[in-house]
Amino acid sequence: MTPVVRSLLETDLYKFTMWQALLHKHPDAHTEYAFVCRNEPAYPLAELHADVEREIDHLCTLRFTEDELDYLRSLRFIKSDFTDFLTVFYFQRKFIRVTTNGNDLEIVATGPQVHVMGFEIFVLHIVNELYFRRLQTSETMEVARLRLGNKINNLRAFAKEAPRVHPFEFSDFGLRRRFSGEWQDEVVQTLAREVPHFFKGTSNVYLAKKFKLIPIGTMAHEYLQSYQAFGVRLRDFQKAALEDWVQEYRGDLGIALTDVVGMDAFLADFDLYFAKLFDGLRHDSGDPVVWGERRSRITRKCVSMRIPNGWCFQMVWIWIRHFPSTATLLIAPCLHLASAPI
Repeated sequence: MTPVVRSLLETDLYKFTMWQALLHKHPDAHTEYAFVCRNEPAYPLAELHADVEREIDHLCTLRFTEDELDYLRSLRFIKSDFTDFLTVFYFQRKFIRVTTNGNDLEIVATGPQVHVMGFEIFVLHIVNELYFRRLQTSETMEVARLRLGNKINNLRAFAKEAPRVHPFEFSDFGLRRRFSGEWQDEVVQTLAREVPHFFKGTSNVYLAKKFKLIPIGTMAHEYLQSYQAFGVRLRDFQKAALEDWVQEYRGDLGIALTDVVGMDAFLADFDLYFAKLFDGLRHDSGDPVVWGERRSRITRKCVSMRIPNGWCFQMVWIWIRHFPSTATLLIAPCLHLASAPI
């Protein structure tokens, strides 16, 4: 059986950017990551136990190639000591265990954060792809391509509207929930070819390298949540995390995540100082219109908005039309385009 993971680059860019920041600031942190399935599966995930064990074993045999490291070195915000660390890095099997509890699949990674944090995205797309291999039918890809074609037609229709001051652009963030590696390859390549004026990149670093696209990503919840345990006053964890991010990236990757403990708490911390240092904010949960109104009181800089799973492009465009002049850029990471059409 073909392994799910093709390369250690086949993870989201923000895993590398958070990894670098945490390696520099908190290399001694120990953490635990646990897999949680938030949906009701079509069959017990415990049935995947042996397959997941095999895929994790394969993951732990992989190493970064010199070509892959050279690609990471070409990203101006990746520092030389981090790539030096990656030359000797490999996932250690002793830090991750896969078990079952009745019908449930349990996967837990425990150990030094800089050695276990990278497991997350690989575990998610391993489980997802193994799960859908059992559900695929002869019609699956036909339906998938039809839906992708309809979305491309919708984008072309939207392009005929009057030009806006600020463009609509989107990127692919579908790795962790993808149907398969082959399908994500096809989705990304098709969008880059058919709607290049809208489609700007992918979070999948392996595909960004493969198709010469922009790798997309800044920070995720785990980065800010880690600071809740790093010794700063709990009420100051967001300020400490944002300050360390600014010091690490010095003007690059300037999109701040707003919903770790809610927008009220974020806005209490994101004062004029941070508003001047960051390029914009990322919406990830809650009513996006309410969020946008509140964000505009603090900064009119660019907005990165994650498309919720149930959203179609038409719903995103409603948001754009509601804020025609306050968002200098909308990057809408599409989680669902590479997902299963089942």
